[in-house]
Amino acid sequence: MQVSVETTQGLERRLTISVPAETVDVEVKNRLRHIGKTQRINGFRPGKVPPSVIQKRYGQSVRQEVAGELMQRNFVDAIVAEKLNPAGRPAFVAKSNEDGKALEFEATFEIYPEVALKDLDKIAVERPAVDVTDADLDEMFETLQNQHKTWKENKRKSKKGDKLTIDFNGRVDGEEFEGGKAEAFELELGSERMIPGFEKDIIGMKAGDEQTITVTFPEDYHAEKLKGKDAEFDIVVHKTEGPVLPEIDEEFAKLFGVEEGGVAALREEVGKNMTRELNQAVKAKVKEQVIEGLLEVSEVEIPTALVAQEVDVLRKQAMQRFAGQMDPNNLPELPAEMFEEQAKRRVKTGLLLGEVIKVNELKVDEAKVTELIESAASAYEDPAEVIEYYKTNKELAQQMQNVALEEQAVELLLKSAKVTDKKVSFKDIMNPEGK
Repeated sequence: MQVSVETTQGLERRLTISVPAETVDVEVKNRLRHIGKTQRINGFRPGKVPPSVIQKRYGQSVRQEVAGELMQRNFVDAIVAEKLNPAGRPAFVAKSNEDGKALEFEATFEIYPEVALKDLDKIAVERPAVDVTDADLDEMFETLQNQHKTWKENKRKSKKGDKLTIDFNGRVDGEEFEGGKAEAFELELGSERMIPGFEKDIIGMKAGDEQTITVTFPEDYHAEKLKGKDAEFDIVVHKTEGPVLPEIDEEFAKLFGVEEGGVAALREEVGKNMTRELNQAVKAKVKEQVIEGLLEVSEVEIPTALVAQEVDVLRKQAMQRFAGQMDPNNLPELPAEMFEEQAKRRVKTGLLLGEVIKVNELKVDEAKVTELIESAASAYEDPAEVIEYYKTNKELAQQMQNVALEEQAVELLLKSAKVTDKKVSFKDIMNPEGK
């Protein structure tokens, strides 16, 4: 085998490989001989078909098959010999593939880039300093009460937090439009389910009231024909209901599976859950800043083959999410452009963290893996069952090992970074968009 290597552009390499004619011809003859012994052809007894007939009928296809296998086999040998690390599948082009001549082909592919870690001390991280306070617990209990509220009909004027049962009929430019009409529609005031201004204009209405309101569709509304349009809605209120919150007592605690210890036990359990979720959120926020800083201080040439692979992964994930909402047969092919930037970021992150792991010779910390599994399992009713499931499922166990190794790399980077602690509230971390 003869090999030459050419750099075409960037990370792309082209190997020109020549396989001796004897190697190819011997393999082709052996396969044709095997076919001659086993193939049934009209007019000939099994095993008695002349070699010339076998050659004429199967010679070309067998040679193509042998060439394909030899190209793959010799490509592997060549990249090992040349110490090349392909970042994707090669594209093979046979330049010469004839009887009695050497098999010559080209293999074009990208290699992994050289990754240099530098300026790690320039990564800046604001680490949230936060605890779960009694006030946070009180607010969480209010949320739990609201999740289990009931409704009681009333005759008074409606206010924010009430639920109305209404009919509405909408018009734009005097014409009704699709989705602008409903009967016996239940609307909780303050839920912001409707377009801006709709709820505000019907607060104060009571059962039996009717009125026409005017609102404006947002400029970014999903229906093109309605963007920025003024609309009139005829409103009829059939019923108004006010919320009734459950008492925080032993019966309330039992709603959450706390059979003993009452409110105190529930409060302790809720506090543990909030602390667990808070710790995970803080860790995620720190990790996000470390990776963002790493990306900013690092320059890496990204193989297009890896980006294409990542685009396919992201596209499949998106299709799976949409499949639960739409008929899979009617799902459009999502364009690669939708995922390209995210794919590039993920590939670059993977290359950089992979270099951190390699340079520092990091190995999976099994104690961390156990910690991660136990943390994930603690959110379930039977943690022991979940832990056992992870232990017996090789794919899940491998995923958790990958997560652990990535966290170890982030922790190592954090030691080099400029870290400052910033005091924040529970709400700032858990509900940043609610500021």
